[in-house]
Amino acid sequence: MKDFTVFDNFGKGQKISDTVRGTSCVIYTRVSSKEQADNLSLSTQLKACNLYAQKNGFDILEQFGGTYESAETDERKEFTAMISYVKKSKKRIYYILVYSLERFSRNDNSIWLSGELRKLGIEIVSVTQPIDTTSASGQMQQKMLFLFGEFDNQLRKQKCMAGIKEMLLRGDWPTLAPTGFDIVKSNGKRKIVINAKGKLLKKAFEWKAYEDVSNETIRVRLAEKGLKLPHQRISEIFRNPFYCGMMAHNMLEGKVIEGNHERMVSKEVFLKVNGLLDQNTHGYKIIEENPQIPLKRFIFCDHCKKPLRGYLVKKKNIYYYKCNTVGCGNNKSANSLNNTFETILGYFNLDLTPDLQNLVKTQTVATFNQYTKDSEDSYQLLFKEKQALLQKVSRLEERFIEEEINAELYSKFSKKYGEEMKELEQNLLKASKQVSNLSETVELAMELSSKMAFKWSTGDYCQKQQLQFLLFPEGIFYSKKNGGCRTTRINSVFAHIAGLAQVLGNKKSGIPELNLDYAALVARSGIEPETFGL
Repeated sequence: MKDFTVFDNFGKGQKISDTVRGTSCVIYTRVSSKEQADNLSLSTQLKACNLYAQKNGFDILEQFGGTYESAETDERKEFTAMISYVKKSKKRIYYILVYSLERFSRNDNSIWLSGELRKLGIEIVSVTQPIDTTSASGQMQQKMLFLFGEFDNQLRKQKCMAGIKEMLLRGDWPTLAPTGFDIVKSNGKRKIVINAKGKLLKKAFEWKAYEDVSNETIRVRLAEKGLKLPHQRISEIFRNPFYCGMMAHNMLEGKVIEGNHERMVSKEVFLKVNGLLDQNTHGYKIIEENPQIPLKRFIFCDHCKKPLRGYLVKKKNIYYYKCNTVGCGNNKSANSLNNTFETILGYFNLDLTPDLQNLVKTQTVATFNQYTKDSEDSYQLLFKEKQALLQKVSRLEERFIEEEINAELYSKFSKKYGEEMKELEQNLLKASKQVSNLSETVELAMELSSKMAFKWSTGDYCQKQQLQFLLFPEGIFYSKKNGGCRTTRINSVFAHIAGLAQVLGNKKSGIPELNLDYAALVARSGIEPETFGL
């Protein structure tokens, strides 16, 4: 038997006629920066790819790219969309046309990805680098070009990193400045200076160093002054030596060097805040948490506005609060001021029937929602804008490191984004008055109000301090001349609850001894008083 065609049914592999490639293709164009896009580089790439497809009879099914994306990572929006399309397209794709291979990818993943696409029958074709990838030598040439692209990226990155390290060693900060600082140009020189937020953060360092208050108390104080930061961010700021003129950066390999930027606080204050200057040079030990004098650093001298300190007169074994300002002489028995403060707390205690308590809670929630009903939608929109701006800032730094843009452009856009971020954060502060779990929060405040004086008198030093600043965020002021106290701010929730309780309980006044009328407070346009006496 010499005719073996009958055995063709048992053959393996594709017949030569079946291996003829189709003509379906997609085009991918890309530049690394917006400046390149403005220079018509994208249109040049697209024109070359279209001419190549026309000359070789290719059928273009889709175009991708047309924007600026970094080739260092394959997590690019247009690039990812293109890869997904060629893999899932109902009509089989045979080619991906690019202007040059570096437009496709410049990282060590490119060789693997080209191999995976080849398994699917898809070839990457560079219209300016004609290579026959159907042969082993052609595939090797393509891999070499991919490797050269990655090698060039690494060289540029290494050069840029060396420049950044040299900049750090000179004492110049190379990227965006931390919160509280702005980057400005003066006489052609780049300077980092303290801004309005920085002035508030300076106060935060001083509160921590000299008043020994908790980070949460500091967070609340800053929020009251218009600077809202998460609790964790406060801790990060306190541990960043940049604020005392020093710089720590991964490129410095564990070293901390002195910077040329404006110093916000002294090194001594920074170390004290971080617990590294606990020893004093006067030969005595200060007991910070003394339950006998819980109002220290909470009560302020009404004459010089400095916080009162606590001390013990050993002969009498009596504690006193005293202003340390020379010549002020404002001091008062600790027991006397403690008793006065406990009496004040008593006026915030709720003594209502369950029905009246529910009415107070309902009215408080309704009032809060009335004043903040338009804020939630605005906040969400502003938050999305901020996230988008943060991505732009991150991309700007990446392009500067990769030398896709020069220092002048980086400084220009960095300043622009900084101004936009400042405006966004200010608008976010105005719109961020919504409270999650509002009903539960009000209920908790009412539960605390029902036994506030008891909780303060039986609590330890830290608990007393927390309760004090919760009710009076800016403390209270004591005047030796008239023996009276006053405050500049009361927690709005507690003031509102107490005011409604006064009305519902048919009480004539709130605290008559201290000339405080809650009914008048509730009748105002807002629920947060600006100033009134205690």
